[in-house]
Amino acid sequence: MSAPITIRNLTAQPLTIKLVERYEAPNAKDFLPSGGFSNLTSNFTGFLGHNSTSRSVGDKAQSFTKQDVDVRMEPFTTHPTDIKTTERSSTEILRLTFQGDGGGRWRIDTPTPSTTSESLVPLTPDPKHEYTAVYLPASHFLSIHENMNLQCWMKELTDPTPLSAISIPGTHNSPTHHTALPSVRCQAVGAHDQLINGVRFFDIRVQPTSPDDPGDESLHLVHGVFPISLTGPKKFRILVNIVLDFLRQNPSETLIMSVKREGTGNATDEQLSTIMKDHYVNPQDWWTQPHIPTLGEARGKIVLVSRFALAERLKSEYDGQGWAINAENWEYNTPDCTYGHVRVQDFCEVLETENIDKKIGLCCDHFERAASVISPVPGVTTDVANPVPAGPLYLNFLSASNFWKVGCWPDKIAAKLNPAVLAFLCE
Repeated sequence: MSAPITIRNLTAQPLTIKLVERYEAPNAKDFLPSGGFSNLTSNFTGFLGHNSTSRSVGDKAQSFTKQDVDVRMEPFTTHPTDIKTTERSSTEILRLTFQGDGGGRWRIDTPTPSTTSESLVPLTPDPKHEYTAVYLPASHFLSIHENMNLQCWMKELTDPTPLSAISIPGTHNSPTHHTALPSVRCQAVGAHDQLINGVRFFDIRVQPTSPDDPGDESLHLVHGVFPISLTGPKKFRILVNIVLDFLRQNPSETLIMSVKREGTGNATDEQLSTIMKDHYVNPQDWWTQPHIPTLGEARGKIVLVSRFALAERLKSEYDGQGWAINAENWEYNTPDCTYGHVRVQDFCEVLETENIDKKIGLCCDHFERAASVISPVPGVTTDVANPVPAGPLYLNFLSASNFWKVGCWPDKIAAKLNPAVLAFLCE
């Protein structure tokens, strides 16, 4: 007996299922060509963008059954339905037609042979709304998301919103897309592509090259003790310029940048903090006050999260409160640690492939912690003149590795972890 489909409306708009149709599955040669991204591992954030339907029944196909229904789904609600995923065979395709309150109609075919997200096909014009769906065949679960312009998605949020109240996608060892050792390379694309696809948190590791020379700004990008590229050093300055160029073109946005000292050599954290202060940071382009800003305060700026100790002169900044958002010393390999302005899950030593499931569970636990927090919004839920301070940033690292075990290199862990976490978020 086929299981019924469950649908989650993760949009701000009411949607109503109006028509249920069923089709025999076409042969592979009859599928429409793919226009979306290839799989969930290669592009974790792309499912919220504008993706073409990858495979579906052709427009001229004939359904073997049709049923008019009226199943209304309010925003951000989950609906177990009595609509069976199949009736005749396990290979048939279920087509659902949805209608919005504004009269627009869209359809989606489920399940499909691919593991990609699917754009709902518009049947009647509604320029205000475009939707994407993710189907999870193991649980017969369909989640629907409203598309957004990932390049400037923060413009939809109000200025008083604390950064800690926003779910912000980020990347681990963000600039490590270059040709490098497999255990060093964590990303498939560079900083600019990440930014235009909605990433707003960068995790950066740097090595000062001439820490004893106060006139030298040089910082090389590293991952642990290794350079991030086998073709020559990559410089922090170039990365910063890419980010600032993006923010000037998209002033509604901000980027949280966590900076940590790694690599070889005898540089100290204090020397790194001095280099950052003297050569990189200015009040026009950076937020360095030692508290969580609102989005309005941070727009157009890099928000600095310091994972380094401060030089003595920086400890007296801002009336002795320090400098930058403090994340200097959370516990290593932690499942849950609160330190300074952050609360972190960073269980990173997955020594055996069997531990990947443990990592997945810890990631999901931290999502639950963050989701349970109610953030005060100045002028809305707290006083404008004397607002309740924003809570900590919840940082949830999905990354882990074991240099000595091929099955635990970053790409192998991502191949299992990313789809599992995406399924958790959808359900």
